[in-house]
Amino acid sequence: MALNFIDLFAGCGGLSEGFYRQGFNALAHLEINHAACETLKTRMAHYGYLNPDESVLEYDITMDDTIDRLEKTIKGQSVDIIIGGPPCQSFSSLGRAKDENGMKNDPRNYLFESYVKVLNHFRPKVFVFENVTGLLTATLNGSRIIDRILACLGEKYKVDFNSEKDVLNAANYGVPQIRKRVIIIGVRKDLNLTPRDIYNGITKTHYDPEMKENQKSGLKRYVTVKDAIAELPHLHEGEGSKTVVFSSRRDNDFLKTIVPEGQNILMDHVSRHHNPMDVQRYMAMAENHWTFEELLEKRADLRHEKKRVFGNSYVVQWWDAPARTIIAHLYKDGNQFIHPDASQGRTLTVREAARLQSFPDDFVFEGPRTEQYKQIGNAVPPLFAEAIAKSIKKNLEEE
Repeated sequence: MALNFIDLFAGCGGLSEGFYRQGFNALAHLEINHAACETLKTRMAHYGYLNPDESVLEYDITMDDTIDRLEKTIKGQSVDIIIGGPPCQSFSSLGRAKDENGMKNDPRNYLFESYVKVLNHFRPKVFVFENVTGLLTATLNGSRIIDRILACLGEKYKVDFNSEKDVLNAANYGVPQIRKRVIIIGVRKDLNLTPRDIYNGITKTHYDPEMKENQKSGLKRYVTVKDAIAELPHLHEGEGSKTVVFSSRRDNDFLKTIVPEGQNILMDHVSRHHNPMDVQRYMAMAENHWTFEELLEKRADLRHEKKRVFGNSYVVQWWDAPARTIIAHLYKDGNQFIHPDASQGRTLTVREAARLQSFPDDFVFEGPRTEQYKQIGNAVPPLFAEAIAKSIKKNLEEE
């Protein structure tokens, strides 16, 4: 019997994708962004759902009739799991640094309350609440937001969150990217199961570059940028087409996982246009293995006219390591995601960013390119989500 889930703050469906891959059944997705909703509908159709237009609710979760709308959508079916991660800009350390009030007045601080309201109404067996690590240090009126969230989630659920253990890194689950996220798992109090059982079942498969030798035992080496994107067609800035005929070599475990057999179309591998000065910066940094500071020091001719340019404003993603955390800022510019091949002199395409997030090659991102980048940067990597889904499925089946 398939387990049913609802996805709140669904984005383009990275978390859902992991659950789909483990055979879970989606009852509803709730998301406010239009392009992300179109992506969710396209993906539901891909999986053979007949009612994507009804199941994807393009709606503001804070509205009073949210629960009525969800009830109407799921038509009395039982909800086994609720998943989701409220938008995290207000919790992120970057967001707080940019806002003179430290994001204190940001309404997004309270979106978790809408999550809890839906959770306590439907009373699923298990929930997954995903967020950025900045959540651990964010405060509101002098108290830590995380404590308040855990207290609210814990009213009707067993919650056993440990900030040492339960900040998980996507790189440990086969994603070619360092991405650390807070994962809070809750189990309904009447069940003979604990959150720790589920955490213990989220099995690391790969070691990451920060691990000590004694932690690597039995784990595979992390997946690198090279493993994920080196085979993709060579592009210069401004080149590429919306779809091209392309067959992956599928010559490593990662590619076998994310490229469906027989897939011979490559979507959204199109480079942005860059100004000539930036192209030179990208090429010099990639060729010499430089940081941006080293570039400024060694190539005065490539200095930036803007005074406020930080050391991490331009970053090359190196071939032999996982990528740094893919962020939604990609939609503004790709300077923090420079391609490691100096001869290409450009930033990452939508498809490259999608692969570094472990989205399968047949995953269609709807909307203009800026929206596609935003969706990818905000998503939970599907392979990471799948590791969580796998443990929940195993534990609920045993229960």
